[in-house]
Parts: sequence; structure tokens; C-alpha cells
Amino acid sequence: KLNGVSNMHEDLREKVKAAALEYLAAAIADAPKRDYIPPSGKKIGADELSAMIDASLDMWLTAGRFNDAFEEAFAKKLGAKFALSVNSGSSANLLAMSALTSPKLGKRAIKKGDEVITVASGFPTTVNPIFQNGLVPVFVDCDPHTYNIRTDKIEEALSEKTRAIFIAHTLGRPFDIDTIREICSRKNLWLIEDSCDALGAMHNGKYAGTIGDIGTFSFYPAHHITMGEGGAVVTSDPILHKILLSFRDWGRDCWCKPGHDDTCKNRFKLKRGNLPDGYDHKYTYSHIGYNLKITDWQAAIGLQQLKKLDEFVEKRISNAKFLFEALSGLEKYITLPIPDFDGKCSWFGFLISVNPGAPFTKRELVEHLERNGVGTRQLFAGNILRQPMITESDAELRIGSGKLKKGRELGEADYALLPGTERIMNSSFWIGCFPALGERELSKSAGTIRSFIEARIK
Repeated sequence: KLNGVSNMHEDLREKVKAAALEYLAAAIADAPKRDYIPPSGKKIGADELSAMIDASLDMWLTAGRFNDAFEEAFAKKLGAKFALSVNSGSSANLLAMSALTSPKLGKRAIKKGDEVITVASGFPTTVNPIFQNGLVPVFVDCDPHTYNIRTDKIEEALSEKTRAIFIAHTLGRPFDIDTIREICSRKNLWLIEDSCDALGAMHNGKYAGTIGDIGTFSFYPAHHITMGEGGAVVTSDPILHKILLSFRDWGRDCWCKPGHDDTCKNRFKLKRGNLPDGYDHKYTYSHIGYNLKITDWQAAIGLQQLKKLDEFVEKRISNAKFLFEALSGLEKYITLPIPDFDGKCSWFGFLISVNPGAPFTKRELVEHLERNGVGTRQLFAGNILRQPMITESDAELRIGSGKLKKGRELGEADYALLPGTERIMNSSFWIGCFPALGERELSKSAGTIRSFIEARIK
């Protein structure tokens, strides 16, 4: 009888999914083609919808069986020992930086006032966790050709207070991992790889995000795979994994998953802090943490997307190569990305810089593209030190080997210490090469750029 009920429920589940997939097919068939080409976007379909319905019919509203499967599959795919899902890439960065402040790390724990090497050209949530943990970011310039940190400038930015390097692989292009890893090893520094825009990028046979101490990823719809909102942290260090888990799950000392109790078999036998002997371990907190978990519904989508990661990365490489070839010959006026099409770079977007002396500005080219239905994006914050989040605050920071300053004290002389970053802010933007774009869209993007430039140089 129980088996009969189970089979009946399974049959009903399949009927629900079949009806939903029929609806999806009809909706796609009726959807009009868009003339506007977005710079980023998701590629989801029947597999993801079916997984969403499976998770919904479970009625398990927090992380459950799909999340367990996703964390295991994600770690295995990347070759890391541990992966933890979180509710965004920004939360992944916050979690990674916070974990390094844990007292459980002993003498290596980062303390308030310690310094972290980073860059000003990128997304704010790489830098924000440094401020949020009471640490001092030390900004090093970027190379305007690779858009990554200038490794030759790192040594001079180090001080006796430097404890970590926290930087991103810009738009899917790995930074100079070997040099940075050597510096971290020699100076006993932590390395956090912000790989939110670089899932699938490789270095010497290893995935970006698995070479440092902690790697972070984002699954926002613009990224390489999506679960709507979502992200992950990975590490192969069991101590860091336990600390990350604590910070993610309210700061608790217990590692039991939702719906499970007494995994350690010592739930009422432990002594922590100044709590009574045997106080419930499930309600013992060892860190000032957060609740950054995802839902099983998100994890179900992520599982399907992860199966397609290799295909997505290959398509991004192919699309970037198409754009590179379609725009070749214009190098006098624009700088194209370094043509890395061998699988090391996992292209998030296709970066273009307007050269000094070109008969047009970046703004003019970007406005022309937007008017003609080609979406563009800046390299995020440009020079984040010019953003009001810094200039209207008393946040403490350093630029290179300079003195400690507050954000509101910054001026043009300070920005001049980051010439590559300034050039990126003033000259660079990117267009889309994500997997949902085909030859029609890519040809329009490249053709609109080419026709604009050719009209200006006549």
C-alpha cells in the first residue's frame, strides 16, 4: 500500500511537470524576438523548470536534499574538498573575509586595523567586506591591458599589518596567480580569490577559486551559471570550512544540517564560553555570524545549470573569439582583449578600451551602442575611490605605499597614484558574449561598433 501511494504521488508529480513544460514551450514559441542585445543574461529552460517544480512539490522551504547534492557536485566539479552555498556572491565575499577574523585561527586570525591588499577597479562587494570587518583596504593599481592587479606593485604596498590579498579575476581572466601565491606563501598571507565572474577559468589545470585559501562565486542571472540569487564559497581547508559554515549559519558552533539534531552525539555534553555545563550545542554560538543560506528551490536550478557549465564556458569562448575577429583591424582606435581562447579565460564579458587620441570618447561610443540596441556595462565601479560610498565617508584606506587616509580626504593627487585604474574608468566598457547570444546578436554588436568608428575616421 505504501508503495502504491508513493507511485501515485510520483505519477502526479510527473503530470504537473509535463503540464508546466507544455506551458513553457508555448510561451517560448509566442515570445517576440528582442532587438536589444543585453550585455549579460541567463540561459535556462525545461531542465531548470522541471527541477524548480520538483523542489516546490517537496515543500521543503530551506536548504535540503537539492542543496546537499549541489554542494557536493560543485566541490567535486572544481576539485575542492568543500563547497558551501550562500544567498549571493556578495554574501560569499562577506563570508570569506569574515571567516579569516575567527579566533579559531589563532595567531593567523585577522584583527581590526589589519590591512588587506585589493584593487579599486572592480565590483564594490570585493572591497566592502574589508571595510565591514573593520580592516584597512590597501589599493594597488591595475594593468589597463589585462584589467587585473599589477603584481609588480604589490610588494611596495605591503606593511607589517598586511594579512591578506583579496582580489577578483576580472571578467573571467585569471590574475597572475603564480606570482601572487608566491608572495602570499613568503609573507604568510591569506589569499581570497573572488571568482564571481570567473567560474570555469583555469590555471595550470586547476579551477580559479581553488588555488587560494578561499574562493567565492556568484550565481546571479548574469553569471556563468545561475540559480537566480545565490553564490558559493569553496575551500580545501577543513578548519576554514568549519568556520565558514559557522559564519553562514547564524555563527553557531553546531554543524547539524536543518532538520537534523545531535550529529556530534554530544549535544548536551559540551562546555562552551560561560554557558552552563551541557548547554544545548544547537544553540551555542562561536562567531558573530549571519544567515546566508539558500533555498532548495535555488539549489535544484543550480544542479541543472552545473551540468551545463562546460558547454556554457565553451560558448562564451566561441562568442568572444567571434567578436575579436569581427572587430580586428580597429586596434588603432580601440584596444581589444588579449585573445585568450584556449580555455584558461572564462569570458564573463568582452572588454573594449578606447585608445588615447581616438576621434571619439568612450562615452560617445557607449551612448551610440545603447541608442542602437547594444547593451553595455562599465567595469563596475571604475575607480571605486571616486564613488560616494568612499568620498562621503570616514572609511580608512591606503593607496599603495602611501599613508593612511580617510575617504573624504581623497583628491586628484591620490587618484593619480592609480593611473591604470583611472584609464580603465575613463576608457573601458564591455559588451555581451554570454551563451544565449548567437551570430545574429554578435554580428549586430560588432557591426554597430565598426560602423560608428568608420564614420568617425572618414
